[in-house]
Amino acid sequence: MRLYIAEKPSVAQAIANELGSRGKREGHFDCGDSLVTWCRGHMLELLKPDAYLGSDVPTQSNGNKLWRAEDLPIIPGEWLSMPQEDSKQQLAVIGRLLKTATEVVHAGDPDREGQLIVDAVLKWFKSTLPVLRYWVSAIDAVSVQRGLASLKDNHAYRGWGHAAEQRSRADWLIGMNLSRAYTLRARRGGSQVLLTIGRVQTPTLALVVQRDRTIASFKPVNFHALKASFSHVNGSFTARWNPAEDQVGIDPEGRLVDTAVAEAMAKKVSGQTGSIRSHEQELKEERHPRAFSLSSLTLLASNTYGYKATDVLSICQALYETHKLTSYPRTDCPFLPESQHADAPRVLAALKKVNQHLAKHVDLADATIKSATWNDKKITAHHGIIPTMHEGSLASLSAEDRNVYGLIVRSYLAQFFPLHEFLRTKIEVVVAGESFSASGKVVVKAGWKALYGGEASEQSTDDDPAEDQAQNLPAIRNEDEVSCIACERIDRKTKAPPHYTDATLGNAMAQIHLHVQDPAHRKMLRESDGMGTEATRAAIVADLGRRGYVETKGKFLVHTKLGGGLIDAVPEIIRSPLLTALYERMLKEIEGGHGDVGGFQARQEKLIREEVARANDGALRIAGGGTSPCPKCSKDMRRIKGENGFFWSCIDREACKHTMDDKAGKPVARQAAVISDVHKCTACGKGLVRRKGVKKAWQKTARDWWGCSGFPACKLIYGDSGGKPDLAQSRTPSAQDGAAI
Repeated sequence: MRLYIAEKPSVAQAIANELGSRGKREGHFDCGDSLVTWCRGHMLELLKPDAYLGSDVPTQSNGNKLWRAEDLPIIPGEWLSMPQEDSKQQLAVIGRLLKTATEVVHAGDPDREGQLIVDAVLKWFKSTLPVLRYWVSAIDAVSVQRGLASLKDNHAYRGWGHAAEQRSRADWLIGMNLSRAYTLRARRGGSQVLLTIGRVQTPTLALVVQRDRTIASFKPVNFHALKASFSHVNGSFTARWNPAEDQVGIDPEGRLVDTAVAEAMAKKVSGQTGSIRSHEQELKEERHPRAFSLSSLTLLASNTYGYKATDVLSICQALYETHKLTSYPRTDCPFLPESQHADAPRVLAALKKVNQHLAKHVDLADATIKSATWNDKKITAHHGIIPTMHEGSLASLSAEDRNVYGLIVRSYLAQFFPLHEFLRTKIEVVVAGESFSASGKVVVKAGWKALYGGEASEQSTDDDPAEDQAQNLPAIRNEDEVSCIACERIDRKTKAPPHYTDATLGNAMAQIHLHVQDPAHRKMLRESDGMGTEATRAAIVADLGRRGYVETKGKFLVHTKLGGGLIDAVPEIIRSPLLTALYERMLKEIEGGHGDVGGFQARQEKLIREEVARANDGALRIAGGGTSPCPKCSKDMRRIKGENGFFWSCIDREACKHTMDDKAGKPVARQAAVISDVHKCTACGKGLVRRKGVKKAWQKTARDWWGCSGFPACKLIYGDSGGKPDLAQSRTPSAQDGAAI
């Protein structure tokens, strides 16, 4: 009996439909001689650090073991996993079905994590059954049938699972060890805050902090541009001034900053006669837009409709799983496999039925056109997001679903239209010894841009500069005479870069090489897939907000004081994207089956030992870390664990000496002692004060006690009996009393 194990129920349902499902049973589909079951994403999770700590580590009241610097780094000798709580029932179903199976078909999603999800389950049950791999990026009927007809040996994909497993362990080592190490370092400095550090999370936060600080320190520069209007016998046009290399009034960035020079220049050329120095005209073509990666689709949906990154991912997942109208969404690749070009007629036919409002465009599409988007050499684990052959209904889609689906449909349709063609004309004018340049663009053939109303798509690959003027230039020849009708001074001001949105931050993570200065590091990052994955970027950005490191102001993300404090606290290697680039290079090799897993692990352990040693050396105050000011001198308070529990003390122990009680990790004023008028000290006759005891390890309950208000002159103490002092027995305090005077 063949057992199919899908990554999620929707994929299991799609496979069962094509196998001839006889109905759904407990946790699986019955398909006659085959059964189809499913996982629910990652069903097993790595154990927390407590599992690797010795029994001598004290346990806190919440059941977790106490964080101590001396226990770091925590590096498992043998990695331990356990079922996630909400997966236990379905995991038991898979285990039961494996006992009756003779062969397994691994139907995890076609990526590293999908490979690991099912591989880990098979390893958990110690299965030795032969395993085939189903590798499909869409769940429409045609795609599923093709996948079922082309199963491969799962062994060929094991490298994908190993890469995912090593990535998970490396992230565990960084997150668990450095989060503890820097939290403890901050506490030693008086900051009562939980710091979380992650291989991708922390460099992503660093992007936000760096951008915000650039904006905060930005000083705008006023400068001028000169725009002249020219008259030619065949028509008029405008041109911009080109300053000479030795032009006075120009700053090092090539900007005209001297207003007097700008005014003089405008007067110098106005009303003067000049001539055409050069004239160039070239027929150019603009390539088709690429298919969408998740990042590029998220950015366009954000710019067009204002959608958040998490919303776009949710919409794309629904279009793929629920509606079956689009292919697998979590892709970083904007290209398409050449073999799928043959599917174009069937996909276009389905699009015409689903998108009747685009029928005329579909009819004009030429399925024989093969754009540069179809390129096997550029394909990674997944191809770009495209429509499927499924003939669904737009009526079942929400307005948001339809908007995103529409972007995907037009991008696909554009592949089957001619190239966009235009005439690019560039001229240079000389008047009064000054140079001006103008450019014009005349559309010759709308081509694929007809789908966008003749306007450029956001996916456009046009390499021409954006500042080119969209004007129709008159027919001109070299040496023709022109007259400068007027020259206008245009006042401009440099602008700071914009704050990130969740969409632009996700795009920055994908294009992280653009944010690195070192050429060698930039090259390495350009060759990787950026920071994070298409599947995780939106969640990482959202998590920064949940942890209080960033906050939303309008549509923008800005860092909090705590977020900036964390970035200032960690070393460059942790906040830099270079670590991700190095990891990804090694993981790519492991994925391909020729990487050194042992070498990768050894490198991670070496890094962790070095960084933990750095963090354990000394204390650090974290900006925004919840440090409380001393009410007496306004200096910081720090939380200290004494013999009888936590208390707070001013950091200036010599001059101030102020202390406060601790309540739930925060300083509170010490309660004034209430001196009893009834119970008196048997030695000096002064009133007694009831004190709250602290439970010691050898005690079953905490011991309350009574002390003399004449302390320190009189040091007698008395035990507590039913809320009253036991006057029959007095003694001087000792460690056995569970508290100090």
